[in-house]
Amino acid sequence: MPPKSFLELMQWGPQGWLDEMTFATGLTLAVAICGFLFGLAFGTLAAAAKLSRSTILRRAADAYTTVFRGVPDLLVIYLFYFGGSAVVTAIGAALGYSGFIGLPGFLVGTLAIGIVSGAYQTEVIRGAYLAVPQGEVDAARAFGMSGFRLLRRIIGPQVLRYGLPGMGNIWQLVLKESALVAVVGLTLIFYEVRIGDLVLIYETRFSDLLRQAHVAAGSTRQPFVFYITAVAFYLVLTTASTWAFRQAETWATRGMRRA
Repeated sequence: MPPKSFLELMQWGPQGWLDEMTFATGLTLAVAICGFLFGLAFGTLAAAAKLSRSTILRRAADAYTTVFRGVPDLLVIYLFYFGGSAVVTAIGAALGYSGFIGLPGFLVGTLAIGIVSGAYQTEVIRGAYLAVPQGEVDAARAFGMSGFRLLRRIIGPQVLRYGLPGMGNIWQLVLKESALVAVVGLTLIFYEVRIGDLVLIYETRFSDLLRQAHVAAGSTRQPFVFYITAVAFYLVLTTASTWAFRQAETWATRGMRRA
């Protein structure tokens, strides 16, 4: 039987793989977004710790950024998956459950990517905060601003303005790092039940983009078709992300004099 053409392989429906690759792209994007948001939360807390007057908090934040910027991302994912699964399995054994309990790949992937990206976002947020002119902060305080109002009107907008370019770079890294989650078998399972004359129950499994390309390549023995398709999907995501961050930077710098 001759191999199928690209158009035959990349058609929507049960005869092709386009729907699986599209859904896999959506899952990859979901992992990247969740990981980036987790990282933003970790990075904000760590940046606040680095800027605090507490020596303990500063040293803890320094240790966090040093460790997770120096350890390979893939190793962090492995540590989270196998280490976390070992802890959960031990807890299950203490409660009388026998057998290995593996953590969900989506949870492990988003947490691992979030913690690693948070180490980089820490420095971006800290640098953006230090770039805010102290004279503007002092002037705002002289007008009676303090606390949340000072943060919302003076500090926050300028931290966003100075930090957006760096955040855009980190987002692109997170988007590519999401491919590493394939090593822990990231899969989402959806069940559909129809109630009527007939009751049909079937499951649909969605993997991330890189794993789906690997599965399709192994099934059809045409790896080039699916890996080049994965490249195209990733380029669509990164191009759209670049445009979105440029628009965000234009909005954040509105009213500023350009050189």
